Amino acid sequence: MDGTADPSLFPSHRCKTLHLIRHAQGIHNVEAEKDHKAFLSPNFFDAHLTPLGWQQVDNLRTHVRECGLSKRIDLVITSPLLRTMQTAVGVFGGDSYEDGTDLPLMVANAGKSDRSAYSSLGCPPFVAVELCREHLGVRPCDKRRSINEYVPLFPAIDFSLAKSDEDIWWKPDIREPNEGVAARGMKFFNWLWTRKEKEIAIVTHSGFLFHTLKELGNRYHPLMREEICKHFTNCELRSMVFVDTNMIGSDSSTTNYPGKIPQGPDLPSDKIALDNLK
Repeated sequence: MDGTADPSLFPSHRCKTLHLIRHAQGIHNVEAEKDHKAFLSPNFFDAHLTPLGWQQVDNLRTHVRECGLSKRIDLVITSPLLRTMQTAVGVFGGDSYEDGTDLPLMVANAGKSDRSAYSSLGCPPFVAVELCREHLGVRPCDKRRSINEYVPLFPAIDFSLAKSDEDIWWKPDIREPNEGVAARGMKFFNWLWTRKEKEIAIVTHSGFLFHTLKELGNRYHPLMREEICKHFTNCELRSMVFVDTNMIGSDSSTTNYPGKIPQGPDLPSDKIALDNLK
């Protein structure tokens, strides 16, 4: 490879802007830093955020507001685990909830958070999607609770896409292979083309992002691949443009204009020049 590349141009209605976010620091991250075997501890079942993790959330919340991103988001997608939903709500949720004014995105102290309730006023819709969950199996921190347990904690998050109340994806003795995570990630990205929203925040996990983006990045220049595929830190955000090169989506352009209104002669000048050469 000589380091050069042709520029690429795509119709805007074949593109979405994705803001990919790894959850903030969870209790399992702290202990696993000391001993990797901590991931296997049942004490970290559906791990919640640490106080430091909540500080990371507050800092990212400030960033997305100061750069104007929070006003552009059409949809927030979150993995249905405590740490991702806490991160999603903390970053993109409304201000303090006032009783009776709306449905809260998160109730006070949800998941040992020591946080006041978050309002859903002025926020984009939030939807929980199983496909963007972390590496499945074996590790209790990656097993979710029942949907019935989550609904009272996160009343304004839409859980309707969950196929079952209980977690039937996580197996105690089978760890999802890396190739399986990547395949699930590709299915998730293809599913995004069924959504009409153009600018989407996705709050998910390190393993899911790494293996999915590695699969997507295999076709790119090595420098771009490195930029896309490197591991996410806690509460890191990367914004990317997602292109429907396989023509999966069915959206039409909302800004294209057909021209020639009203009708009139408009023979292109280059066609005239070509005709004169004949």
